[in-house]
Amino acid sequence: MAETKTKNKKTFVLDTNVILHDYRSIYNFEDNDIVIPITVLEELDKFKRGNDQINYHAREFVRELDQISGSDFFQKGAPLGNGRGRLFIQTGVPFSLKMNDSFSEDIPDHRILAIAEYITEKREGEKVVLVSKDMNLRMKARSLGILAEDYKTDQVKDLEVSLNKCIETKEDFSQELIAKLYESGEAGIPVETFFPKEEIKGNNYYILKNGSNSVLACYDPVRKVVRKVEKLNTFGIYPKNSEQAFALDALMNPNISLVALSGKAGTGKTLLALAAALQQNKAFEQIYLARPIVALSNKDLGYLPGDVNEKVSPYMQPLFDNLAVIKHRYNMHSQENRLIEDMLKDERLVISALAYIRGRSLSNVFFIVDEAQNLTPHEVKTIITRAGEGVKMVFTGDIDQIDSPYLDRQSNGLSHLFDRMQGQDIFAHVHLEKGERSFLAEVASNLL
Repeated sequence: MAETKTKNKKTFVLDTNVILHDYRSIYNFEDNDIVIPITVLEELDKFKRGNDQINYHAREFVRELDQISGSDFFQKGAPLGNGRGRLFIQTGVPFSLKMNDSFSEDIPDHRILAIAEYITEKREGEKVVLVSKDMNLRMKARSLGILAEDYKTDQVKDLEVSLNKCIETKEDFSQELIAKLYESGEAGIPVETFFPKEEIKGNNYYILKNGSNSVLACYDPVRKVVRKVEKLNTFGIYPKNSEQAFALDALMNPNISLVALSGKAGTGKTLLALAAALQQNKAFEQIYLARPIVALSNKDLGYLPGDVNEKVSPYMQPLFDNLAVIKHRYNMHSQENRLIEDMLKDERLVISALAYIRGRSLSNVFFIVDEAQNLTPHEVKTIITRAGEGVKMVFTGDIDQIDSPYLDRQSNGLSHLFDRMQGQDIFAHVHLEKGERSFLAEVASNLL
């Protein structure tokens, strides 16, 4: 493999999971060189078949590699474009004495480590970094003196700012303006009257307080007014706190076509979304309620016994539980319960694994994606870009409860969504903090 010696230039060795996370990752390292270990190509070959997002990324990367590679690719590498470095494939190398002493097992991760160590020694004087989303592999690399870091291109930098921005509490607010807001009703009051010195974008929510008096308010970017937010019964579900009231307001607002609901378990995210969808059933042809499946030990569902429905059923049960909560709000023979049963029978209400819905045409649909913290930013983008006319999309999840081994609070699709979409007129984000399942659930969530 040809060497390039440039002052301050770096070389990045990419792990397989980086490419499965983002197949265009090779273009995100500025003018630095990229090394792909041959072991990575072997591993990608195992992921080429399938309908999941990682299978798509594996196929697309191989196609990308085929387009940019030439006849002398393995000797000189390939240019990645103007202002970027070169891409190299490094064939296998023998384990060093240090590698053999530390990691005797010949597995793909260790072969990648051996190549990262080899490149580090070969490009002496140049900074060589192993990029992996596997924390354990990064730790192993550091034990060998190899620089290692996470793939940070799509990570949210100021996560707490994004979380705190969606709902603002303003103390000692004008008593006169609070009274005016109560009087104005749905019409609202021009934003300049409330916040004359602030430039406000997007659907922001406010708790305006003056002593014992307070009002829940929302900035409407379409009409450019601040209006009062009401606590309304929505298909049997009544908001128990201000956060839930804001969430239902966003879910019921026809001008908001994309909603993100974040918060810990028990805050009512999925329940509120489903109640709002059922309340608006006449406005949409179908309601889709889906969640990604993160199988145990990263094994495919094919390892589980039974047919497709039996494999998926345990993962979908929490969604049916939320539906049961709504049904129990009404008499067994009520009009509302008959409506739910009819919608399930006619497939106007569909509860399914996300993998089985992905790829379908989405038009005039209320689409709820549960557990969205287990999606990558690219997966969230893929789902949203499939939205046709008349679609409302809702992503719910807890960014502190991630099951995917290669995602964290800053790199998951839900965090990426509300960070990037903040301030858009068609988007609203509500972060729910107060649990409403029970006192026991609240204490456990906070202490355990």
